[in-house]
Amino acid sequence: MTTKMKMTMTTKVVSGLVMLALSGLTGAARAADGKTGPAAEARADIQKTLGFGPQFLIKLPDLALPGLWTELKGLQLNPNTVLPGRTKELIGLAVAAQIPCRYCIVAHTEFAKLNGASEAEIGEAVAMSALTRHWSTYLNGTQADEAQFRAEIASLVAGAKRAAASHAPAPKPGVVTDSQSALRDMTQMLGTPPEFLKRFPEAGRAGAWREFRDVQLNPSSAVSNKVKELAGLAVASQIPCRFCIIAHTEFAKLAGATDAEINEAIGMAALTRNMSTMLNGLQMDEAQFKRDVDHVVQNVTAAAKHEGKKPATTAAR
Repeated sequence: MTTKMKMTMTTKVVSGLVMLALSGLTGAARAADGKTGPAAEARADIQKTLGFGPQFLIKLPDLALPGLWTELKGLQLNPNTVLPGRTKELIGLAVAAQIPCRYCIVAHTEFAKLNGASEAEIGEAVAMSALTRHWSTYLNGTQADEAQFRAEIASLVAGAKRAAASHAPAPKPGVVTDSQSALRDMTQMLGTPPEFLKRFPEAGRAGAWREFRDVQLNPSSAVSNKVKELAGLAVASQIPCRFCIIAHTEFAKLAGATDAEINEAIGMAALTRNMSTMLNGLQMDEAQFKRDVDHVVQNVTAAAKHEGKKPATTAAR
């Protein structure tokens, strides 16, 4: 190939790249006018889906909005995913509560209520969030041995399965007043207590165990064990805490959660964290945000009444 031919080919390649770049810039300019392009299409779909354009969505960056809206609409707002709406909103609330994100707390609380969640369920979702964060702090701060932790969680799961297969009545919670009574109650409830429970400071052990037992291990709570563990897993995933991810994943499976439900819970954690980052980083007007959330709730409620249906899916157990 001659030098002249090489120069000609190089010129054509450069020209092609320049034309491609100019084409992209032209498209960007068209999209930037707010009337065309993916962001404009997303805003139109938001208007169509929600009945108006909430500022906390409309004001998101043009490049981020199309994908984020598609994800939010396909996962959180979709009534046909493996997790029902109430469960997804309780998971979102659990994640938001410990970020903490005031915007997301407001939204997920109202949307959970819209999906039929009671005050007790909302309170327990927040309590599970706090509990997960509590044990994450302790496990990481004391540099617990991960291999030992995994073995202990596997032992707890195996013991629970044996107890379920035997159909023996579950042990009743004992009276816990101090460190030693807490250890006795742990042994009665769990067999051999895991090391992280036994090592907890004596001065706080009774209270820490009672909260763990009465919230997370309680089969009679307003929120089912499966949903509590999925909420715990969602919180753990975005702390992130490897210990808690291990435990909540295994306990969620023990409570009947499928791989698809586990994956969706983690997806809700990711989406909540994403929206929290956007809302806080862009310093969205909080009063306007609350008005927009109220407007969404009113529109969904009105549409449901018009169709003679409940506002949203209410099954969460």
